[in-house]
Amino acid sequence: MKTLFILNEAPYGNEKSYNALRLAMNIQKECAECEVRMFLMADASGCAMAGQNTPTGYYNIERMLKSIIMKNGKVKVCGTCVEARGIKKEMLMEGAEISNMKELTEWTLYSDKVLTF
Repeated sequence: MKTLFILNEAPYGNEKSYNALRLAMNIQKECAECEVRMFLMADASGCAMAGQNTPTGYYNIERMLKSIIMKNGKVKVCGTCVEARGIKKEMLMEGAEISNMKELTEWTLYSDKVLTF
């Protein structure tokens, strides 16, 4: 099964991105052959920022995304969205790539399930 997660919410402030990542990580845990793809848009583009420093005991979105990538998940970030927020490629975590609506369209058509957070 191929699952695409489209995230729109900021990494912190509410728990939508956090909950999307929890679900994605559990899909990878329960189904080794399943493909997980994450497309970060709007304020969720901040989820891929490198060097996130959270208090001890608090979830860390960067670490969660790294876990998804380490299990062959893919993470793409909307190029228009990062540009609008002044985020440069070198500010993104390793493994996250800048993308565009064309690729999001391709991923959507390729996927068996599309979940939006």
